[in-house]
Amino acid sequence: MSDRLRVGIVGAGKVGPVIGAALAGAGHAIVSITSGSDDDRVAAILPGVPIRDPQDVVRESQLVVIAVPHDQLEGLVTGLAELDAWQPGQLVVHTDPAFGTGVLAPALARGVIPLAIHPAIAFTGTSIDLRTLVGAYAAVTAPAPVLPIAQALAVELGCEPVIIAESDRAAYAEGVTTATDFSRSIIRQATDLLRSAGVAEPGRYLAALMHTTVDHALVEAGTDDIRPPVD
Repeated sequence: MSDRLRVGIVGAGKVGPVIGAALAGAGHAIVSITSGSDDDRVAAILPGVPIRDPQDVVRESQLVVIAVPHDQLEGLVTGLAELDAWQPGQLVVHTDPAFGTGVLAPALARGVIPLAIHPAIAFTGTSIDLRTLVGAYAAVTAPAPVLPIAQALAVELGCEPVIIAESDRAAYAEGVTTATDFSRSIIRQATDLLRSAGVAEPGRYLAALMHTTVDHALVEAGTDDIRPPVD
C-alpha cells in the first residue's frame, strides 16, 4: 500500500505491538494502542505511542489492528459497535487464525472494510519478531473486492500472503494449532526424559536435532522450498 495510514492497535499482548512496529517500518503512523499487562515492553517496541481506551483508538484510526485473545474478539467487536466507535471506510484487520471476516460483521454493518490476516509465526512479543516476519507466510481472508488490500498489508509486514477462504479458516486454525501445540508437548516430554538421563541442558542438546528433524519432515510432506532463516 502506498498511502500512509493512521494506525491504531487494539491489543497490547505479544502480537499487537509487533504488528504495529512492522507497519511503522512500512511508513504508516501508529497513533495509539490500548494498555496491556506490560506497558514497558510495549513502549520499547512502540516508543512514544500513546495508550488509549479501545473506543478512542478506533475513533482516531484509519486502520485498526485487533490482536486480542480468541475468546475476546467477538465481544470486543460487538461492544465497539454498540459504542458507535467504528467509522465508515475504516480498514479493520484482526489477527486470529480461527476467524475470517465474519466475526467483524458488527463493524461491517457500520461501514468498515473487514480484513483477516494471521502471520504464521510464534510471536515472542519482542523486536526479534520483526526479523521473523520477514519471509514468513500470512493467511489472508477478505471479501474479493478488498482482498488486494489484505495482501498488500501482509506484504508490508514482511510476509508472503496466502489466501484462505472464509469457510476454510477453522481447518486452517486447526492445522496451525496442531503443529504448535504438538511441537511444544513433544519437546517438553523429550527434555524431561533427557534431563532424567543426566543431560544437563536438554534444550540445547535437542536444538540441532529438532531443527533438522522438522526440516526433513517438511520436505517429506511436500514442502521442498524451505527457506533458510534470515540472518
